[in-house]
Amino acid sequence: MAIAHTSKIEFEIGLDENKVPEKIKWNAEDGGVASEETKSIMLSVWDPKKKDTLRIDLWTKDMPVDEMKQFFHQTLVSMSHTFERATNDDKMAATMRDFCDYFEEKLELKKK
Repeated sequence: MAIAHTSKIEFEIGLDENKVPEKIKWNAEDGGVASEETKSIMLSVWDPKKKDTLRIDLWTKDMPVDEMKQFFHQTLVSMSHTFERATNDDKMAATMRDFCDYFEEKLELKKK
């Protein structure tokens, strides 16, 4: 199958003098995102040759801890849904969602 279209997702990281992220912007033209600011990125890439995951985790120094906890929780929930769609392993996806509920409870993230 020939590639019919290519798409680009870009991140621009503004660093302080110690190379700590101060500002993160991203672009995803096909998704309608142009120079949007964010405070955190978690990016995982699969290396098929090494059979290993390569990761980039960045957050700005002004990201509040409570938002980081919420970001982690939402990422875990999203991963459980993606896992289920990718593998059709309903049982393990349910176990992952149970952990997400536990994580949410222990961090007291439930909205009142």
